[in-house]
Amino acid sequence: MSPAPGPGTSELVAGVFAGDSRRIGQAISAAESGDGVPDLLRRIFPRTGRARVVGLTGPPGAGKSTLALKLAQAYRSRGRTVGVVAVDPSSPFTGGAILGDRIRMSEIYTDPGVFIRSMATRGTMGGLARATSDAVDILDAAGFDVVLVETVGVGQDEVDIVKTAETVALVLVPGLGDDIQAIKAGILEIADVFVVNKSDREGADRTAAELAMMLDLTAAKPWRPPIVRTVAPRGEGVTAVVDAIESHGGWLNTSSEGGRREVRRARARLLALLEERFHRTIESRAPEPDGFEEAIRRVRERAEDPYSAAERLFERFVREPAGDRA
Repeated sequence: MSPAPGPGTSELVAGVFAGDSRRIGQAISAAESGDGVPDLLRRIFPRTGRARVVGLTGPPGAGKSTLALKLAQAYRSRGRTVGVVAVDPSSPFTGGAILGDRIRMSEIYTDPGVFIRSMATRGTMGGLARATSDAVDILDAAGFDVVLVETVGVGQDEVDIVKTAETVALVLVPGLGDDIQAIKAGILEIADVFVVNKSDREGADRTAAELAMMLDLTAAKPWRPPIVRTVAPRGEGVTAVVDAIESHGGWLNTSSEGGRREVRRARARLLALLEERFHRTIESRAPEPDGFEEAIRRVRERAEDPYSAAERLFERFVREPAGDRA
């Protein structure tokens, strides 16, 4: 017996607009797979732009998932609905998310005002950045007031993902030795709020002081990121994090930086979509005569330099023939 066909785009769109958690989940799955997602996003996009999108990033072990849980609870206590997109490392065998955010967030998983979704990297960060943006749009169109995007690390890939957010909270902990790595990754440059989690540990004062010193040494900016200390499992400092996030959102709404960020986010998203589409085009036509595989062979054998090969492939696969241009 063949399986029943999945819901069509119209059903997904209607379900998303109605806040149907099952349809929302199916729509995000479509975003991950890319199956019919352009049509889906075209139809829901006019209903987006209302949610408050917050990124949580930081080194593994910083307690981001626990903090996300407590932030969701804090927002719910203020009467706001919350969507959580947790970006996990993926299993090399199944491609599924393996950190179990849903288990860790079981305290709020049955709350109808909260939707939690883990997204696995599957080794394709460019596609994940696109799918994460799509998932945020879906939750936005579904009417969630706040969307939390949690990433697993502090590398360039995670920086690309949290560009989806309006406000980025960088979560650090004392004693892990990851502060310098965070600086190297450039994550400090995009952080709007610093959270020193597990601040009941030894070294919390030093970590907060080092962050303050780094802020003092950087060029003056219109917004100085606040440094908030938390002990997430006990809920300590969580209200202060929400207040800092909301304060930054209010500042964005009244400053020119808000508009500039919207432009940067739109630019980054379009570039990500173009890059993904170019990769798909190259891969699908790789076996063609004088295609990608032949270019790889020529570069490997030093018969052609990589710049010339790339230019030739670009001319062939992307640019319109001169006679077809308007």
